[in-house]
Amino acid sequence: MANRLAAATSPYLQQHADNPVDWWEWGPDAFAEARRRDVPVLLSVGYAACHWCHVMAHESFEDAATADYLNDNFVAVKVDREERPDIDAVYMEATQAMTGHGGWPMTCVLTVDGQPFFAGTY
Repeated sequence: MANRLAAATSPYLQQHADNPVDWWEWGPDAFAEARRRDVPVLLSVGYAACHWCHVMAHESFEDAATADYLNDNFVAVKVDREERPDIDAVYMEATQAMTGHGGWPMTCVLTVDGQPFFAGTY
């Protein structure tokens, strides 16, 4: 069953359209949903040619139990860094500040206002 990424134009986002994770594209609707549900945003940033992005997708985002947890406790947002380098740059800087390194796939947990409070890479 396809998720919200089924209509995405990004090839990377399209690769995640059949994940059991209920992915949202970056935008005000995702943050409004996080506010409505009073849950944080789980931001996952990657790109189509990223080997480790595919590995993480297979190990985590295709797993039903993991997807259920993410869907229940977060609004999950998937970003293609090649199509949204502006978003990637902001959260990569935060990831590097918090962890001392960066890379992809990158995962950040955000407040409903977009402020990161956790960050990591695969």
